[in-house]
Amino acid sequence: MRNATILSVAFALSLAVSAQAQQIHGDYIESRSTDVYVAQCFANGEVGLTGNFALMAWRVEEGSWNGVKLDGLTVAAAVRARATLGDPYGDPYPAQSVLMVDKAADSAQRAALIAFAQHQSGRLLENIVRVDYVPVVLDIPADIHNGNAVLRAGHLATIITRPLNHHDHICGNESNYYPPLTSVDHAMSAVALTDEFQGDGLDSRWNSHDRRSAYVGSFSEDASAQMPDADAHPVGQ
Repeated sequence: MRNATILSVAFALSLAVSAQAQQIHGDYIESRSTDVYVAQCFANGEVGLTGNFALMAWRVEEGSWNGVKLDGLTVAAAVRARATLGDPYGDPYPAQSVLMVDKAADSAQRAALIAFAQHQSGRLLENIVRVDYVPVVLDIPADIHNGNAVLRAGHLATIITRPLNHHDHICGNESNYYPPLTSVDHAMSAVALTDEFQGDGLDSRWNSHDRRSAYVGSFSEDASAQMPDADAHPVGQ
């Protein structure tokens, strides 16, 4: 009886360790070409006119994807959609995207980062037109409520945020009108002091400032069921 109990405890511990090893978690940031923290009246005035561009990035704090360890690595994406992202009456697909993959990653890690980003974003990153390998840094404070974050993907993309304050409440009816573009554990809307993409591949570049267009957050994902997908690894530029 005692041996059976010991075996049961050992088995439970092994399952817990295995489950922990199969989790991937880290930081997330995005900014879009429209306000996400906004009153409905303002949003209705912009829908169909703005909001079809976005920058997104994931920094893996710890974990693996497709069996490849990704601790400390970051992948970013620039997106050009056909309509306002988040508009329930518009169709933003097919969207085009450019991926910026951490230059510090080896070939297996690069493929895993791309597959992970595609998994997290669904149809948004189905059509990758270009992949650039550059230094990618995402710095988010441990307390995301701080709201100050920085993403730099080489000289191609930048997001710099600050927290919302009372000056950002223009009409007093603002809310997180558009939710984040990807699955997150927690996210705080923020002001993008800078939202810039100067890369190739989308036939569009942008540089905007001081817009309530950003989210700063965290993610976690169960990687246990994932298998490598040969179609998810496009050839880089």
